Amino acid sequence: MTTQTAPPRHDAPPAPPRPRHRPASAQRVSRWQIYVPLGLYLLFTLVPFYWMLVFALRPRGSSSLIPWPITLENFATIWNGLGFAVFFRNSLLVGAASLVATTVIALAGGYALARYDFRGKRLFMVAMLCTQFIPGAMMLIPLFEIFRTLGLVNTLWSLVIAETVFQLPLSLILISGFIKNIPMELEEAAWVDGCTRLRAFFAVVLPMLRPALVAVGSFAFIHSWNNFLFALMFISDQEKFTVPVGLAYTLGEFSVDFGALAAGGVVAALPVVLVFAVIQRYLVQGMSAGAVKG
Repeated sequence: MTTQTAPPRHDAPPAPPRPRHRPASAQRVSRWQIYVPLGLYLLFTLVPFYWMLVFALRPRGSSSLIPWPITLENFATIWNGLGFAVFFRNSLLVGAASLVATTVIALAGGYALARYDFRGKRLFMVAMLCTQFIPGAMMLIPLFEIFRTLGLVNTLWSLVIAETVFQLPLSLILISGFIKNIPMELEEAAWVDGCTRLRAFFAVVLPMLRPALVAVGSFAFIHSWNNFLFALMFISDQEKFTVPVGLAYTLGEFSVDFGALAAGGVVAALPVVLVFAVIQRYLVQGMSAGAVKG
């Protein structure tokens, strides 16, 4: 009896999947969907700045859409005639002091929130978040009474304290989240090498906090530079006005010097634009890293 063996099967290997090519029309549509909204948003953003530059640079009485011939008469009027140099100096002082105070306090508090566990820590974090929902206008009367009792009304220190208090919650959360992303093993290695906790903080943690410090400091400076309400309510002496209040006082009762007003707007916007242009890379990095953990 003979047995028959089945012939070997030669199965062809499966064909590789065909690459899917997107049609050219779909690529064009996707590009239009990106570029058109961005172009409209850019136009919507830059047109007001262009009009401000036109009014600031063109001669008085001119109605040209192009500032030619260019004149700096409006800048001389706003800077020398209306005392804008004093307002600019006051805003710089308030912004620099708020930046330093907010950064130093947030650095110490953020490290404590990130590295230490204590009773009521979660409740404290929730309370800080809740303070962000309180409008600054609701705190004007309590703050005014406190500053009047302390003798700080009509001083620049009232603005520095108010700005620091309102900027601290967000700054604490950002720096705390950034420090949590720094491995604890780096500090422990510094301790093994003989560093104290303070020395390890300055040698290991602080150099890695540069993006977070830039983000916190820039937000504190820009917010204090642009704030109008606190300066209007706490300051009554014209020699202590800040830039926003000084701009408001350029509006006359019966007439408005649009050229001088536009020149003041350019001077007020220039520091903010320069700050964002310099720190943009650090700002994005600090905001994204500080929001990972909280």
